[in-house]
Amino acid sequence: MDTQASFFAHNIILVYFFYGLSFFMMGLAVSIEIGRSSELDFAKALRPLAGFGLVHGSHEWFEMFLLIDPTFAAEPTHSWIPFLRVCLLTASFLMLILFGVRLIFGPTRPALVWSMLLIVVAIWGGGLLGLLFSRIPPADRLVSADVYTRYALAIPGAALTVWGLLLQRQKFNQEGMQGFRRDMVIAAAAFGIYGGIGQLFASPSTLFPSVFLNAELFFKWFGFPIQVLRAAMATVAAIFIIDSLRIFEFENRRQIEKLREEQLAERRRLEATRAELLHRTVKAQESERQRIARELHDETGQTLTALGMGLRGLTGMISANPQRAVQQAQQLERLAVTGLDELQRLVGGLHPPQLDDLGLLAALRWYAGEIQNRYGLAITVTAQGEPRELPMEVRIVLFRISQEAITNVIRHAHARQSSISLEFDRDQVCLYLEDDGQGFDVEKTLHSLEDKPCWGLLGLIERAALVGGECQIKSRPGAGTLIYVNVPLENHENA
Repeated sequence: MDTQASFFAHNIILVYFFYGLSFFMMGLAVSIEIGRSSELDFAKALRPLAGFGLVHGSHEWFEMFLLIDPTFAAEPTHSWIPFLRVCLLTASFLMLILFGVRLIFGPTRPALVWSMLLIVVAIWGGGLLGLLFSRIPPADRLVSADVYTRYALAIPGAALTVWGLLLQRQKFNQEGMQGFRRDMVIAAAAFGIYGGIGQLFASPSTLFPSVFLNAELFFKWFGFPIQVLRAAMATVAAIFIIDSLRIFEFENRRQIEKLREEQLAERRRLEATRAELLHRTVKAQESERQRIARELHDETGQTLTALGMGLRGLTGMISANPQRAVQQAQQLERLAVTGLDELQRLVGGLHPPQLDDLGLLAALRWYAGEIQNRYGLAITVTAQGEPRELPMEVRIVLFRISQEAITNVIRHAHARQSSISLEFDRDQVCLYLEDDGQGFDVEKTLHSLEDKPCWGLLGLIERAALVGGECQIKSRPGAGTLIYVNVPLENHENA
């Protein structure tokens, strides 16, 4: 036993060195990792653990320094050293308590966490004041304060940390991170032994139970100093806490996979939407062709047939009844004018000539007049800025968006009036379409493709995107609708 005592007496400095190094490296590693963005409760609780490792490691190295140079603490001017030792010890164990409480209650209840910490500090502070003003000899008070701090803070802090780490093990299991459960269990066991045994066998003092249950008794029972056990448990805890930091890489990989899956799902949704829009575009083209054929057959065709029959009858009527022939010719003239009007209306519905000859603003005013005459919907068309000639593809897209939007107003909005406004800027053109109708929930309507398709609205967005623009739809039930389209002109002008 004397040989063992002599061995540890000569090597206790190394024990303190590795004891402090383990906790300091753990605190340093955790400090480096806590700057990462993470949604895990474990990550949000690590900051006080980093503080515990750095401060407690510094405390043990300070103890090592005092063993290397015992005369430093013995100088009269260095009477502050025992107070510094207790302050470092207290600060480190308070951080350990905070770490355990945060693991247990999570980041969502900070008020409860800080309340518990304040209660612990109040209890410890009250006991410490009673100890300092007791009849304990002054030479033993600081030793007793050290022992009391280990009893009142270190042991509860280690117990809370063990509880928190075991709870975290369950959370890792629930979140599919089973590979980190072992780290939590072993780290919890190390902290449990470190606090439950390592801090229970404190320095001998007048404080119960350190009078008999102390470091000397531990050495007598096991043949090595309690600092060796503390250093060993500190090393084990540091290794497995540092190993558990791999969870950040695991979380990053999982988030990347999740983002990739979301991107693929969004891409598939966009492809499905584009395919459906293409299908509906083709269907709309065929429907338009059928409508044109029907109108040409029913209206223009009948008009031309009537003209042909009238002209054949007019040939024989000229010599037999000139006055009747004149009346017939006048009727045929009116019929030709009617047919021409119908043809112009049909052509205008396909592609208004005003769009090519007079520009977008004139085409919109013509279209607003047609809608008001046909459906009674009052539409005001205004312009801001200096009107300019727009590229043909931009004119066509903005006109078609206006047509589709006004069609939706007529079908669904039950509006009394609507407005179209063009805003010309140096490098962009903006289109505003507003109505005072019943409105709708934009997000719900746009994202309910399975229940009730809204291809009209998606068509507006798609048309704007074709010319590099952006279409925004703002509405809510009972508050009307505003459609805003912004098209940059720089790329079109360069083209």
